[in-house]
Amino acid sequence: MAEPISHRLIDVFRAVMSTGNITEAARLMHSSQPTLSRELARLEHVLGYALFSRTKGRLQPTARALTLFAEVQRSYQGLDQVISTARQLGRGEQGQISILSLPALTHALLPLASARFLKDAPGVQLSITPQEPPLLEAWLSAQRFDLGLIEQHEVPSGTSLQPLILADEVCVLPAGHPLLAKPVLTPADFLELPFVSLSGHDPYRLLLDQVFAEQGIKRLMTVETHSAVAICAMVREGIGLSIINPLTASAFASDGLHVRRFSVSIPYRVGMVLPNHRPANDLLPDFVNALQQSASDVLHRLVSE
Repeated sequence: MAEPISHRLIDVFRAVMSTGNITEAARLMHSSQPTLSRELARLEHVLGYALFSRTKGRLQPTARALTLFAEVQRSYQGLDQVISTARQLGRGEQGQISILSLPALTHALLPLASARFLKDAPGVQLSITPQEPPLLEAWLSAQRFDLGLIEQHEVPSGTSLQPLILADEVCVLPAGHPLLAKPVLTPADFLELPFVSLSGHDPYRLLLDQVFAEQGIKRLMTVETHSAVAICAMVREGIGLSIINPLTASAFASDGLHVRRFSVSIPYRVGMVLPNHRPANDLLPDFVNALQQSASDVLHRLVSE
């Protein structure tokens, strides 16, 4: 009979993966480095395969470890929510709204909406969890959140989708760039210019690549990243130009980063996902109203810039 894997061993594995080394993991778990080393070795023995490669005293997670860690994180997310709810009930708080959102929307839209909502709802707690697909859709389908914010058309199973934003992708340029003289940029304006791009699998990247390919325009692909926030930082430093979603562009527009319209429409859609089988949260309609007002404000500000 296979030896059972204790929760303690999983806790040790999670701590090591989260901190990146055994010393910090031991401090996190109020234990000693030798103890955690033994327990980690015990877990590998029980599993029958290595979770880390050890090079010059440093731990490098294997592919199996990364896969296992993703599953562990999913489980702990649910446990963290249980603990948060239990503590909230003990404090007698007035209520909570749990929100699951794409990371890009947690900084470009939710701060403004949260401030607007909490101004009229003192004592209410907002729990905001950023997540990328496919876990985003899986957690929404599992009815684990009161509200989800996504950038896609498909509706996760067991949920309903309400449109929130429909706009176009926009161009971002650094201060002092010659193209700032133009209110609208065309694909030809990007010919042979350094370009900071979304990663190759991103659906908006694929749409943009198609636009430039159809017009025979070659960009100099200088940096590639999955984060629109990182793109704004790169553009601000003058590394290149880019085309990104209007919410992130508006959130980071400043003296060092400027926004211009793109002549080709690349639709950008944000939707609110509501669980069909989760008990109704009486606070949610007011928060949805705050979201809708904030989305309108952000887009209005973008048009006026």
